[in-house]
Amino acid sequence: MQSLLHLLGRLLLALPFLVFGVGHFQHADRMVGLVPSWLPDDRAWVFATGACLVAAGVAFVLRRFDRLAGFLLAVLLLAFVFTVHLPAWRAPVSDTVSGALLKNMAFAGMLKDAGLAGAALIVATMPRRR
Repeated sequence: MQSLLHLLGRLLLALPFLVFGVGHFQHADRMVGLVPSWLPDDRAWVFATGACLVAAGVAFVLRRFDRLAGFLLAVLLLAFVFTVHLPAWRAPVSDTVSGALLKNMAFAGMLKDAGLAGAALIVATMPRRR
C-alpha cells in the first residue's frame, strides 16, 4: 500500500509541472508579461522555464534524475517566488475589487510555488527504495 501511495504522490506532484510546462509553450504570448523586465528576451525565458517544468515532471514520473530535478525545480520555483509573485504582491494597486484580486492571486501564487518547492526538496532528499 505504501508503494502505491508513493507512486500516486509522485504522479500528483508531477502533474502540475507537466501541465504548467506545456502551458508555457501554448500560451507564451500571454506569459511574456510575467517575465521580470530586467531579464532579456522574455519569450526565451518563457520557453526555457516551460522546458524545465516538463523535464522535472517527466523525471518525477520516470524516477530518472529525480533528485537533481527536485533540487533544480526548487531553485526555479523559489526564483518565481522572489522575482514574479513577491513583486506583484507588493506592488501598489488600485483600491478596487480587481486590484484586491490581483494581490490575492499573487499571494496565492507565492504560497503555491513555495509549497511546491518544499515538495520538490522532499523528493530530492528521499532515500532510494530498493
